Amino acid sequence: MRRPRLLYVPFWMTYVFLYAPIAVLVVMSFNSGDSPYSFDGFSLKWYGELAGNAEIGKGLVNTLLVAAGSTVLATVLGTLLAVGLARYSRSKVLDAIGVLPAVLPDLVLAIGLLVFYGTVKMTLGLHSVLLAHTVFGMAFVAAVVRTRLTHADLSLEEASRDLGANAVTTFLRITLPQLAPGIAAGALLAFTLSVDEFVIAFFTAAPTEPTLPIVIYSMVRFGVTPEINALATLLLAVSFTVVIVAQRMTRLTESLS
Repeated sequence: MRRPRLLYVPFWMTYVFLYAPIAVLVVMSFNSGDSPYSFDGFSLKWYGELAGNAEIGKGLVNTLLVAAGSTVLATVLGTLLAVGLARYSRSKVLDAIGVLPAVLPDLVLAIGLLVFYGTVKMTLGLHSVLLAHTVFGMAFVAAVVRTRLTHADLSLEEASRDLGANAVTTFLRITLPQLAPGIAAGALLAFTLSVDEFVIAFFTAAPTEPTLPIVIYSMVRFGVTPEINALATLLLAVSFTVVIVAQRMTRLTESLS
């Protein structure tokens, strides 16, 4: 039976609504003129401007360092938290507390972390941003891995223990391969959230060590420029590449497990 063509209208309208702003952003990043709103011709001028901007370069390096470090910590701690909640906890309260940072408003979490750092006399810097991103990234990883755990085959773990394997061996050889797709998805989510996050970084970073979102915020306060469009396009390309790589890794892991 043929489907009415009218049903495709809201489908394509949704895609246009989602991706039209991104398409305009990419096109305007190649604008030869200074106006961010009118296209005067094709040029790579603004990408060249980015290459010579030391402030953006420093913010990018800081962002990647924080994102990489917090992703590793959040993935390890979030996975252990998910396994602990699923296997050893019977309390719904503990389950809720485990994922609470993921649902708290960023402003609340940022203020709380800032007060905590002040209480323990911790100076602000990249380390304070890294720890802050680890806190909320860990909650997202735990939520994703916990969902994956619901599809894990418990009988394989029981068989492993019956054959004499200890808890560590069972986890590394039986449980971990089953959780690998969820761990990869959680790590990807933690990385992208860290790269994009502004509010928590704004509160917990030192003025001399800004992340890229903070640098962008300081630039757009005086208006959007084609240089901002070029920078956003590069970030879009990086995000797209990370998603493709993560999907390939997830499929490979699922086929091996």
